[in-house]
Amino acid sequence: MKIKVALAGCFFATLALGAVAGENEQLILGKQLFTQKAVPACAVCHTLSDAGSEGAIGPVLDELKPNEARVAKAIRDGIGQMPSYKGRLSDEQILALAKYVAKAAAGK
Repeated sequence: MKIKVALAGCFFATLALGAVAGENEQLILGKQLFTQKAVPACAVCHTLSDAGSEGAIGPVLDELKPNEARVAKAIRDGIGQMPSYKGRLSDEQILALAKYVAKAAAGK
């Protein structure tokens, strides 16, 4: 019985490590998109300390602290002067970018 419990514990620990690695990959991709890979790059317009950006057109994301859903909606639909990135970025890229901005703006 102890072996089964230990194996189950190892299995769940492996799943958790895989989830963390996957999230880290998303955050790395999100930061790359924010700083340079999205066209135009988000950093051109937005201030976000984690990205080292000081854009003067869009809101200061460190102050706004948008959640992931709000960022994803703004990226897909555009808002104000910000263009829509729907069709320019894949759903995977939009989700990675939204996750990165929400986490970085929250200071986590």
